[in-house]
Amino acid sequence: MSPESSPSSANLWKHLIAAILPPGSYREKEPMGRHTTLRVGGPARYFWPVGDADLLAAALPRLAEAAIPYLLIGHGSNLLMSDAGFDGLVIQNRCKTVRVGTVTHADCGVSFGSLFLQTARAGLSGLEWAIGIPGTVGGALVSNAGAYRGNIGPLVRRVRAFYNGAVSDYGPEWMGFSYRDSRLRHENPPRTVVLDVDLELTPGGDPEEILARAKRYQAERRAKQPLEPSAGSFFKNVNDRELALSLPDLPAALREAGVVPAGFLNMQAGCKGWREGGAGVAEKHANFLVNLGGATASDFRRLADRVQARVQERFGVLLEEEVLMVGDWSAHVSTPPVRD
Repeated sequence: MSPESSPSSANLWKHLIAAILPPGSYREKEPMGRHTTLRVGGPARYFWPVGDADLLAAALPRLAEAAIPYLLIGHGSNLLMSDAGFDGLVIQNRCKTVRVGTVTHADCGVSFGSLFLQTARAGLSGLEWAIGIPGTVGGALVSNAGAYRGNIGPLVRRVRAFYNGAVSDYGPEWMGFSYRDSRLRHENPPRTVVLDVDLELTPGGDPEEILARAKRYQAERRAKQPLEPSAGSFFKNVNDRELALSLPDLPAALREAGVVPAGFLNMQAGCKGWREGGAGVAEKHANFLVNLGGATASDFRRLADRVQARVQERFGVLLEEEVLMVGDWSAHVSTPPVRD
């Protein structure tokens, strides 16, 4: 039990949560492996799936005032939850209101793939790259999700967020978007919650052509990505022109752009096929750490440590995780590199 959750404070949380959340709407000791795409993670002390954005917006200030730790998740597609779980309240955002238009409004609990399909059928382009991304709109905002030279940041015109104790509207600059990053990734503990967003899309497209472009991206994704449970790309690509130019096997376009895919480094470092318990580096794509059956969160963390250490030893760069590691990792001990 963490210092924040002594028996007396845990009893206080129980009474406060019962007063803040609707009766019967939340559960205790919910296994988080049920709610992450890696299918690992220990229990959340409290788990609240919420489908009403106004109810969520009203609860957040009260939770913050009561100093109850909370973590907002969507589909759990970019998370590695520790085996110890989360000692507080995990809120699963299931708010799914969408108003389609040139400026499209979406609640952050909307499936990213569903949002693309709704806008594509209305002849709006700009989200073709999103097809096949398993997360929610909120998750896409947290990590500035993207693929195939597109990402969500440039489309954002407004967000509504709970920040500093109040719900307000903010412009896109407030999000601090950069490559696979935003201000939301840098709070510890995370307290800011984005509730909904306005995205500016391009009107006047032919729905069939938009869907056809997306299907081509989807086919590429399926051809390259493993089928086993994963969190998507585990590490961020490396922007380092000097490193890129030093790698003769890197495709010329990437060398010129100064971009080195993490999967390329992992493969060149000999990590493909590595295993720690039930977690493995996928044979199909070396930037995917996959659940081969019975994996634990600790298996994934040890495997990630080994990959980072080997790549740093071989290429002199420390890979940065794209996946967010949440929960209690105090018992984790870093794994040294494995030498051949």
